[in-house]
Amino acid sequence: MAKKEEPKEVKETKKEAPKKEAPKKEAPKEAAKEEKKEKKEEKKHEPKGEGEGKEHQKKERKGAPKEGKKEAPKLKEGEPEIRHIVRIANTDLEGRRSVVYGLTGIKGISRRIAKILTVNAGLDPQATIGYLKDNEIEKLQSSVDNITTIVPTWMVNKQNDIMSGEDRHLIGIDVMLGLNEDLNLMKKMRSYKGVRHEKGLRVRGQRTRSTGRKGRTVGVTRAAIQAKAAAAKEGEKKEEPKGAGK
Repeated sequence: MAKKEEPKEVKETKKEAPKKEAPKKEAPKEAAKEEKKEKKEEKKHEPKGEGEGKEHQKKERKGAPKEGKKEAPKLKEGEPEIRHIVRIANTDLEGRRSVVYGLTGIKGISRRIAKILTVNAGLDPQATIGYLKDNEIEKLQSSVDNITTIVPTWMVNKQNDIMSGEDRHLIGIDVMLGLNEDLNLMKKMRSYKGVRHEKGLRVRGQRTRSTGRKGRTVGVTRAAIQAKAAAAKEGEKKEEPKGAGK
């Protein structure tokens, strides 16, 4: 069978029609590299603050309280402001504490004595010391100043003073000054306690065989034994020639 020849016009159109190229698939590696470059450029343009611009998002737990800035409690109308520091007997006391525990900040005043002083001043021992008025603080100050007349003699911390023979109660800096005076007096007298204080040994009859060895060697050292043995040998050698000459 003879093949039917196509018309020339149809052949020309087939030749002229350009072949459509299939879209080339980009390699996955190249695409990943481009994405990384884009991310780096975005990070460069972002403003960096604390932590170099890295913000970790915290996961919210169910039922957890929402975080926020704790606002200071607002004062009610007519309520006085608290004094955070109250100065009594040349010492700063915490204003948030009660009167009894606030007075224990003064050296030489215990809870027992503090309660006696507050009752003598006519104040509530459980009241907050920062809310006291000026006249109430003055009452406390006067009771602290006259502590020797308020507290009984058996509770005073300086009974039968050596120099004056009086019963006094020392507070503040006077406590340390009085202690140093007593120690210096015992050292001058060369009493047993004074000598022990000078040497840095135990004063109140404690054992010192196993404790109280501050910085000193325990037992006999080997070097000391060797030094004694060497000294004894040298002495023997010196004595030998004297006897041989005779």
